Amino acid sequence: MASNIKDKEAFQRLNFLYQAAHCVLAQNPENIELARFYCFTQKTIAKRLVLRQDPSVKRTMCRKCCALLIPGVTAAVRQKKGSQKQRATLIRCLSCGQTKKFPNNPKHQLWVDQPEAQLENQLQPEASQSSKDLTQKDNPGKPSTEAPVMKDAAS
Repeated sequence: MASNIKDKEAFQRLNFLYQAAHCVLAQNPENIELARFYCFTQKTIAKRLVLRQDPSVKRTMCRKCCALLIPGVTAAVRQKKGSQKQRATLIRCLSCGQTKKFPNNPKHQLWVDQPEAQLENQLQPEASQSSKDLTQKDNPGKPSTEAPVMKDAAS
């Protein structure tokens, strides 16, 4: 399945930029601006090529300032009780103050992880019918462009 990706090189470039941002912050936590530049470049490339990024990648980037959200370095993470005793995780960017809220529901499953989201699990039209057969069924009043089949006189 991985070999069928349309823009494999673009995804590799996005992956490299994401890993470079992590490495820069791991070596020196004061290089927030360089990591932000890498994340901004990654976001710009994904927008330009109209590529969907994995939710785990999008959750670790600030939407407002494109900073990489690493707990204790560039983000503050808190657990909070919400309505009806529903707990939530709050992630606040230390650069711009933007807050993300993720509910802590153990039964929650992302759309990407659900079986019906996978392309190989979706119903495919039957391959045994040709496109000409389908067009004849769709347009019964339209005469066929194929030559009629002649029957033997013996039968």
